[in-house]
Amino acid sequence: MAQDVTGRVHDANTGEGLTRVQIQLLGTPQATITDEEGRFAIQAVPPGKYTLHVSTVGYRTLRQNFEHEEQGSQHFEVALNPLTLRHNETVSVTAGPFPQESPTAVDLAGIELKNLASVLSDDPLRAVQALPGVTSNDDFRSQIALRGAGFERIGLYLDGVLLHSPFHALQGETASASMTLFNGDMLDSLELHAGAPPVNFADRTAGALDVKSRDGDRRSFGMHGTASASNASFLAEGPLGKTSPGRAARGSWLAAVRKSYLQYIVERTTDEPHLAFGFWDVQGRLSYDVSSRHNLSLNVVNGSSGLNRDGIGNRVGLNAYVFSVYRATYATLGSRWAPSASTLINNRLGFQRERYNNQNRERSPISRGGYGEWIWNADVTQVWLGAHPLEFGLSLRRPRDDGFFNRYVVNPTAVRRLDEYRGAGLRSGGYVKQSWMLASGRIQFTGAGRWDRHDVNGITIVSPHAAAVFQLHRTSRLSLAWGQYAQYPEINQFFSIAGHKRLLPMRATHAQASFEQRLDDMTRVRLEFYNRQDRDLLARPLAEPRILNGRIINPPLIARIVNSQRGYARGAQIFLQRRSANSFTGWIAYSYGMSRVSDGILNLNFPADWDQRHGVNVYGSYRLRPTVNLSVRHIYGSGLPVPGFFRGTKDNFFLADMRNNLRLDSYHRTDFRMNKAYVYDRWQITLFAEVINLINRKNLRFEELSSYNTRTGSTRLHFNTLLPIIPSAGLMVEF
Repeated sequence: MAQDVTGRVHDANTGEGLTRVQIQLLGTPQATITDEEGRFAIQAVPPGKYTLHVSTVGYRTLRQNFEHEEQGSQHFEVALNPLTLRHNETVSVTAGPFPQESPTAVDLAGIELKNLASVLSDDPLRAVQALPGVTSNDDFRSQIALRGAGFERIGLYLDGVLLHSPFHALQGETASASMTLFNGDMLDSLELHAGAPPVNFADRTAGALDVKSRDGDRRSFGMHGTASASNASFLAEGPLGKTSPGRAARGSWLAAVRKSYLQYIVERTTDEPHLAFGFWDVQGRLSYDVSSRHNLSLNVVNGSSGLNRDGIGNRVGLNAYVFSVYRATYATLGSRWAPSASTLINNRLGFQRERYNNQNRERSPISRGGYGEWIWNADVTQVWLGAHPLEFGLSLRRPRDDGFFNRYVVNPTAVRRLDEYRGAGLRSGGYVKQSWMLASGRIQFTGAGRWDRHDVNGITIVSPHAAAVFQLHRTSRLSLAWGQYAQYPEINQFFSIAGHKRLLPMRATHAQASFEQRLDDMTRVRLEFYNRQDRDLLARPLAEPRILNGRIINPPLIARIVNSQRGYARGAQIFLQRRSANSFTGWIAYSYGMSRVSDGILNLNFPADWDQRHGVNVYGSYRLRPTVNLSVRHIYGSGLPVPGFFRGTKDNFFLADMRNNLRLDSYHRTDFRMNKAYVYDRWQITLFAEVINLINRKNLRFEELSSYNTRTGSTRLHFNTLLPIIPSAGLMVEF
């Protein structure tokens, strides 16, 4: 006798019922689509063996075998995972789309991470560029700025380990393009702490980007290949150890390889051929449960990028980059052990290695360098007195660095060494953090502190931190955070011929207040105010030509690195966000900020290099049909300063007596994207189509001061035109 097959499909992260999901019984014509609550019913199914096939765009396809009997209907609870996440062995349903996020942070996961990465580059840090408060006025670079501070002051932590320079790029050339070294398909989530980050994020003073990699599938083997406008990649994953029906393996493996052809795209969209480079990278992760309380993991990233302009010949000067090679390796061995129900111990042993070699047309070295580092991090969480977690940790880092920069002079022929460094040091630190839940959980208070020391300059720093979250109402909360932060100079600054071992660490004091109101379970509005005080900032104040008392001051060949600057960044931002697995998801955000710097040697006060007064970030996505998803993003940023002492308009520029008074025009960029899935019994094809810079806005970025007249002060400033309107497409095949 025929009986019904019913069920409910929901998002594995939030528990939200998924509408417009296609349900099929493979081998039969019977199919349906889920309703507004994610429920489905296939009526009058005869007895027999079937495969339930569940699919929709942006989520992993699920297939489940079952035997349908004569007596009684069959009911399924189906949890679908976004494309960027693994199939979970168990499903943890949370109270909504936001609760896992830190009160002062913004996160990206699932379909947001994939859509915002861009078809053209498929770079996870390009997704971060769309977040509220982020400054990203450069189409060619993955790096971001936050609240007036450059990326060198923002920490990128992969699974808790601070990475040194995880970018495919022409090393030593800040105007080159860049791509993130790790593959976005290997990631679980990204969380951005733009102000007052927790104390476990060490050695950065302006913010933290917490990147978590994902495990492979513990139940079955899977793979998918992706080809976009800039690169192609292949990913495979599967269980590690024995599996049995209804049970997952004790471990998993995950491996991906990626190869670019971005150089061909860049060569056709810009007049600067040195921006184009090729790259490849591989990434793997192993995870294994030694016991029910102990997990071991190994994560390895290895990549190489390079430049070859052999055919350019004598059309460039002796100091132009013609050949380059960059190789990087990052490896982390992790242990996660819970000796009791109230104690969790994390240990991570990491290794980083980077080497680069840049040459001119004669194959003579312009710059060469090598960086290496050993890292050990340990974190302990102890829950005591009910629900009051105590956290503490230790870290040791042993960085070493060597390299040099040359300049070639034609008449007379000579080589001048602009910089040279070689050295190593021991960076140690630790933290302790105690949290309390008060007033029946309506108040959460955290008191914390950390200490840090570098054996090169012998300076020890203690940095306090405090935070409080007040649940004013079931739908509203107020979050306050305050903290001090320290960032030691890099090894290449300590041991540079322009630096010295007595350089001080940069310091910052953050204060942030945010109010969040939930409009419903899926919609919130957040208002933030922030203030950051900076001091002992590292700079080379005499490295730029300028006007002083009506005279042109030429910089010395080697300008000293000094702690000559202090400053502030303050402002506010508001954003409205809706996160839904079914209808519209996205946000609109406005940011206002002011960031200024005072230099004690120049005796000047001026806007910071990344001072952006106004910023607007918009993102929207909608699953129109079971197989079609549309998304759009728009970024506006008021013009950034042209770093240096310049004045003038258009092509008529001169040296000036004030720094950063000349600004670029505002930046506008609108991207539109469509994802279309084609679902088959055993595999699925997803087509990504995108139009970058839909309005064809001409955006510029400053590259360099090409030359200046020592008599008149007339200058030649070089600007790059960023991406024009570019249609692109990509394809992902999932098996």
